[in-house]
Order: sequence, then C-alpha cells, then structure tokens
Amino acid sequence: MVWSEPAHTRSQVDAAGEYLVYASSGRYDEWDDSQYDELDRSLSVINNWRSCHSYPLQVLRVTLTGRAKNVHEEALIAQRLKRLESISTKLQNHRHMKLSQMQDIGGCRAVLPAVHHVDELVRLHRETIAKNPNPADRPQFVKEYDYISNPKKDGYRGVHFVYKYATKSPHRQAYNGLRIEIQLRSQLQHAWATAVETVSTFTKQALKANVGTDAWKRFFALAGSAIALRERSPLIPNTPNTRTDIATELRQVSQQLNAWHILHTCGQVLQHGATNLPGAVTYLLVMDPEQGTTVVTGFGPKDFASANAEYLKVERAIRNKPGPQAVLVSVDSMDALRRAYPNYYLDTSAFVEALKMAVKA
Repeated sequence: MVWSEPAHTRSQVDAAGEYLVYASSGRYDEWDDSQYDELDRSLSVINNWRSCHSYPLQVLRVTLTGRAKNVHEEALIAQRLKRLESISTKLQNHRHMKLSQMQDIGGCRAVLPAVHHVDELVRLHRETIAKNPNPADRPQFVKEYDYISNPKKDGYRGVHFVYKYATKSPHRQAYNGLRIEIQLRSQLQHAWATAVETVSTFTKQALKANVGTDAWKRFFALAGSAIALRERSPLIPNTPNTRTDIATELRQVSQQLNAWHILHTCGQVLQHGATNLPGAVTYLLVMDPEQGTTVVTGFGPKDFASANAEYLKVERAIRNKPGPQAVLVSVDSMDALRRAYPNYYLDTSAFVEALKMAVKA
C-alpha cells in the first residue's frame, strides 16, 4: 500500500485549520471567489494532513488488535480518520489548539464485552508503558485519560491512550511525531456513546460537543450513571447515588423527552446500500437522515488514495448541510462495521436494552 506523506509544513497545516474555523462561522452568500479558492486550498491541506495519519494509525491498530484479542477473542477493533466537521468543532471549542497538535485525527478503538475486560486491557497498556515509555523505534506514550475512574460530566466513559509515532527507519520518519489516540470501551459504554451520536443526528443537536437541550444532557448523564452502576464503576458527577433515585429521575426525563419513541424510531428511517465490498478493507459511510439513507462504499488495500480523495469529495459536497455525515473507517468485516458504528445506521437497540434494565429499578 502507498501511504500519504506530509506535503505541507506544520505552520501551513495550522493556517488551514484556522481558515476551516473561519469558514465554518462565515456566510457563504457574502463570499467572493478568492475566499472559496482559499477554502479549497485549506481543505486539500487538511486532507493531506489527515491522510498522513493512516500509516501510524495502522501500526497502532495492529498492536491494539493483538492485545485486545488476547484479553477476549470477541473484542471489536475499528479505526477511523476524524471528520472535517469534527475537526472544525474541536478547533472552535479549543481556541488555543492548533490543528498540528490535535491528538485524535487518527483514532482506533477496542470494544470489549465487559468492563473487567477493559480493565485488563488497560493494565496491559500500562505495564508496557512502564517498562519503556519512550522507545526510539516504536510509538511513544504521551498521555492517558481514564474516563471510567473519572467519568465526564456528560456521562461519557472509557479509557484513552495517546501515542506519538516514532521510528528509526529512514522510510517512515516522515510520520515521526504524529499522534494517534486509542480508545478502550465496554459494550455498554459503546452503546451509550453511539446512542449520543444517533440522538444528536436525529434531534439536530451537537450533544457530543455538549451543545443541546438540558433535558437531553440530563438524560444521558443519568443513563451513564445507570450503566456505571451495572458495571460497578464510579457514577457520573451530579447524578443521584442510588439505583432507585437514578431510575426514578430517568423515567421522568424520558417521559418529558418522549425518549422511548425517539430511540425506537431512529433506526427505522434509514435504508442501507452498499457498493464495491468484496475484498474491501476500508469503508466510506455516508449517512443522510433527510433522505433516509446510509450508503457504504468499500475500497481495497490498493485504493487508499482513492478512498481519501472520495472522503474529501463527499465532505465538500455535504458541508453546511445539516444532517448528512461521512466517515472513513477500517474494520474486519461488514458485520463488524455495523457493530462498530451503529450511529451511522441510527441503531440504538443495544442502548435501549440497557435503558430498559436501568428503569426497572
């Protein structure tokens, strides 16, 4: 496979990121041709920078797969390159951040059956880091974020490890310093996280970025605590500390939001289509909730450049259109694709089952 290499300086990458933020807050009907041209140039720079993370991402994924499968053979492994919309939102929310400093442009994830499997995989990572935190010829540990021991206020839980690619190989030194984020989750934590994204799409709120109604924010914080109780893990800050109180408030908020109807309705609005899938190793998912479609296009191991070009083409086409989303991912099979990214199918079934158990208390 021919991997992309950085074609621009980091200052050029940062400038492109700044222009993306500027463009995201602008009124296109007032733009002139030079502004459109500058946006096109910026998107090309960002796409090159993003695609350059694919090689170090693949290296980290291989290591993650080996460790996760040793913990449990049914571990689900997936990787993705961050969406332009997500890059823009993160830069807007963290104005001190430069695009070249972003830690999760390339991300891979392991979803394990239970939280004790996550604990074991976390232990393996920590042991390896402790033995040699800054190896010269393999990815170096940067930082750990433990959102299971210290859950986020919105209800998110999982453990993240950030690594910085490093090698002595003259053929791969162009990637030195690029950062990759690894996320470790249980199936219940994954169900919660993907339900947040699904409801965000369905209700047109950016709940993942903590933008939305207070009722939906409270609903997911309570649901996070209900799942944490089930996993015998620390509860979400500012939620009740007993199962009965959590269930009581969760029922009240659910009724206020008509949440059960919305969660059941989500997955019924999409039709699914797929093309070029035999032998595919990379998949482009394009979801359009207004049209009621999710289309999956597969790319073979030699089609890396084509996949990234198509990713950018689709993102350009859907910019400033509320609802449509695209993401370029890699998983082991089509079955794994839906399990890894149920939000692109508006599928909340796993979360609904967890919620049913929560409100029975």
